[in-house]
Amino acid sequence: QYGEIEEMNVCDNLGDHLVGNVYVKFRYEEDAEKAVNELNNRWFNGRPVHAELSPVTDFREACCRQYEMGECTRGGFCNFMHLKPISRELRRELYGRSRRKVRRSRSRSPPTRRSRSRSRERRRSRSRERRSRSRSREKRRSRERGERDGRHGRY
Repeated sequence: QYGEIEEMNVCDNLGDHLVGNVYVKFRYEEDAEKAVNELNNRWFNGRPVHAELSPVTDFREACCRQYEMGECTRGGFCNFMHLKPISRELRRELYGRSRRKVRRSRSRSPPTRRSRSRSRERRRSRSRERRSRSRSREKRRSRERGERDGRHGRY
């Protein structure tokens, strides 16, 4: 409805700072801006939607590796993101009928931004965003050295 989506992450956490968070990465920044403008202060399932643009484009370092391996002992109150996995049915619907493959480029042009929707009023602090950016910078360096990380977007 707003533009082509490259990635979408839905948090499955219960802590106040992550509950209800959805991160959507659009192919074009203008589409992300349009989504934020049109979604902000709307209601979904009886709750207000608070959308904002995020400077973070790579959330892999913010994801809980223990959760992905089924070993997180902190449960829903973990401070790292627990992403809902995509169902087989949705995966088939989204990718099964399409012949077009999604290709990821290291140098994205034009730049993309994430639209971040929240169902709670609580907002993350700027320091948390800065920390996420520095983590993704470290991740970029490790990728340049040829290290791989198999975790990609989930629904």
